[in-house]
Amino acid sequence: MAAMDTLRIDDDGAARTITLNRPDDLNAINDELTFELQDALKAVRKDRVRCLVLTGAGRAFCAGQDLKSVQDRSGPFDFAEALRTRYNPVVSGLAALEIPVIAAINGVAAGAGWSLALACDLRIAVSTAKFVSAFGKIGLVPDSGMTQTLPRLVGMARALEIAWLGDPIPAKTALEWGLVNKVVEPDALAETTRTWARTLATGPTKGIGLTKRAMSAAWNNPLDQQLDYEAQLQGIAGQTRDYREGVQAFMDKRTPEFLGE
Repeated sequence: MAAMDTLRIDDDGAARTITLNRPDDLNAINDELTFELQDALKAVRKDRVRCLVLTGAGRAFCAGQDLKSVQDRSGPFDFAEALRTRYNPVVSGLAALEIPVIAAINGVAAGAGWSLALACDLRIAVSTAKFVSAFGKIGLVPDSGMTQTLPRLVGMARALEIAWLGDPIPAKTALEWGLVNKVVEPDALAETTRTWARTLATGPTKGIGLTKRAMSAAWNNPLDQQLDYEAQLQGIAGQTRDYREGVQAFMDKRTPEFLGE
């Protein structure tokens, strides 16, 4: 992959880490970062990555939209166009990945930066992290998928409280509310994330991806339709090499060697 100005890409076996790399600006999102993220996600699909980690450089995960870049424009900022061309393809790209996506939240996640974390499948946060909706404080609507992901995680009333009041949510509270999966001390984030990523990257990737697909569909499907969809996906999973390997390893009382096939 070609070098990028706003991202750092690192591989560890079949796991890949994308680091938002604008630490002096708290990894705030400008045009270049969104377009580079779009390209980076396309490369993930092409390169047979089996687990993706998204994190930030420095002391923040992502402070949201770079307001300086908005103010520097000569004309009015077209929010709808920015979302449709810059942010939405990133969120859709993350959702479309049939591999585990982990957000390693190393500091504040605010506005669209928090939306990016919510768009990931799993979230590990440092104990000093804070989460800020930010949108309500400046008269905007939560975007980049937050109006869907947030109510699904915490329920409608709590989601509206977060969006309207905009109070910073500390990591401990985020864990209690189900917004993150795990909270660790700052010096443990890298190793904890690496352990999760390596475990998932060496797992039965096809089955993991089909599970993600099934659970995403379950929000909209009535029970009978979901049962049929589960049967359809299980039929696919049952034909994979990893399923055969998993069963054989169980019979042999050994650790399976999954290839993601």
